[in-house]
Amino acid sequence: MSVPFVSVVIPERNEEEKISFCLESLLGSDYPHDRFEVIVVDGMSEDRTVEIVKSFSEQHQNIKLLYNEKRTTPVARNIGIKASVGEYVMFFDAHSVASFDYISKCVKHIQETDADNVGGIVRTQPVSGSILGRTIAAVLASRFGVGGSKFRTGVTSPEEVDTVPFGFYKRAVFDRIGLFNENLVRNQDIEFNLRLKRKGGKIILFPDIDLIYFSRSSLRSFLKNNYENGFWVIFASRYSKQPFSLRHIIPLMFVLYLGLVILLLLLPITLALVWVIPLLFYTILDVLFSVEIVRKTACCKAFFVSAMIFPLLHISYGTGSLIASVKLLWAKG
Repeated sequence: MSVPFVSVVIPERNEEEKISFCLESLLGSDYPHDRFEVIVVDGMSEDRTVEIVKSFSEQHQNIKLLYNEKRTTPVARNIGIKASVGEYVMFFDAHSVASFDYISKCVKHIQETDADNVGGIVRTQPVSGSILGRTIAAVLASRFGVGGSKFRTGVTSPEEVDTVPFGFYKRAVFDRIGLFNENLVRNQDIEFNLRLKRKGGKIILFPDIDLIYFSRSSLRSFLKNNYENGFWVIFASRYSKQPFSLRHIIPLMFVLYLGLVILLLLLPITLALVWVIPLLFYTILDVLFSVEIVRKTACCKAFFVSAMIFPLLHISYGTGSLIASVKLLWAKG
């Protein structure tokens, strides 16, 4: 039986600190090196990223460097797809490190099932060993933090889902449903996978496929990233029909609820207390899951940090969704 050729596409920009670890992990793969290519699509980096990738490509024939003048992820993905020759197209992130059997397990599972896209579990790790960095990483792997995002919280057996990290696709998928929507600066993978599902495609998450993702370790970058994710998950509807699922709008509902609670404080105390009950329930969950974070990080101070990070995660994401909703309504008006 012939070994299928795999094209790995890595969209990136200004990743001089991480790109070496990413490429080295792929080169350490147990998959035959003459049966996969790595296409790095650079978004006109202003640091040493291009220099680093060129150094790798000079030493390894299966690493190629392309350029993305528009500098957005969906454009980079599409450039990679068009340049690829593999039977399967695998996307990867410069912030991530692949396990040695990542490619081989993806190939195995997509061949043995009727899936069109497969993926695995994200093991989130901090860039730094600070309490804040470790806590952010733990929060992003918590059910309370990310809800129904199963590729972050984990599964015990293969499970059909609405999306997986990055994606490992049959090439025929792009012939069937097209390329990534280049209007979507973020969350283009969510929209693409929902489009795939609506066309009868199947996406399966496997617990034995895993990768390491390095999360942001500063509060500013953490909040900015969540705000932008929340914004684009809603604003995407300007360019695509139903670009998100119900779970993506829960943070928006939470932010709207908080605004309502503030207004209701003007009401008689008994009525206001009734509306505050869900917030008390949220606070209890915040405390309970912060205790779990302490256990995971083995750091008592992480309790206070996570008790703050959980609501900041939900509020920053929900605020982004709220601003996007206002902009969409304003545009329609």
